[in-house]
Amino acid sequence: MFNRGEIIHHSRDKLGSILVIDYRKHRVLTFNSVFEQSKIDRRYPHLPVHEYNRAMLLPAAFNCPRHVTVLGLGGGVMANAFLHLYPGCRVHAVELRRSVLEVAREYFGLPESDRLSVTIADARDALGNLPDASTDMILADLYNADRMSPAQAQRQFVESSSRVLGSRGWLVLNYHRTPDPDGPYFRQLRKHFAALLVFKSKTNNTVVYASKQPVEPLNPKDPVLVNLEKRLPIDWGRLMGRVSRL
Repeated sequence: MFNRGEIIHHSRDKLGSILVIDYRKHRVLTFNSVFEQSKIDRRYPHLPVHEYNRAMLLPAAFNCPRHVTVLGLGGGVMANAFLHLYPGCRVHAVELRRSVLEVAREYFGLPESDRLSVTIADARDALGNLPDASTDMILADLYNADRMSPAQAQRQFVESSSRVLGSRGWLVLNYHRTPDPDGPYFRQLRKHFAALLVFKSKTNNTVVYASKQPVEPLNPKDPVLVNLEKRLPIDWGRLMGRVSRL
């Protein structure tokens, strides 16, 4: 990785290294130089680069959110995208490491905004402390240097997410490997959510969408997706065309 880019920041906290690497067009946040935690287009920091990050935005086509909760800030890609996409939307991000927040602000264009609040805490604790029905969308992308946090695969996490979401809410989860569709995790999701959808990225990430209301994937040419494409050009129609029901 290093021989193709320039390290512009390297620091350490009690959980390990934090590196920022510049390439010609992109900037990457990594904790170990192997896995990319966040990646932005240096010209447009609100524009997600990773396909799975773009796919995580798809519930915006079903529900114009007034409040979004992001678990795992990283470089702030998801928070920045929602702030750009919906000028009336408030975003609450939860990040375990204060030094990661500082890097997101300095190197990844995360704005100082009265529409953005950031809590430095373990996501499980922060989620448990949120009021009932206080958010429209939860996006969980909880990873350390080399693996997904087990938190977002736990029963308590699903129960807390369901409680915190409003009646039209969405829980969106990024997985490196697809959980067993017939296993206990999806059984738990089905107890709390009316519809489950899934997207598989070209890098084998799986995005799981759990909706409080019954939904079906939209037609890729739906006018809602066309309008979203004008506001945030990430090929919404093509992404939606790869979403399927579970």
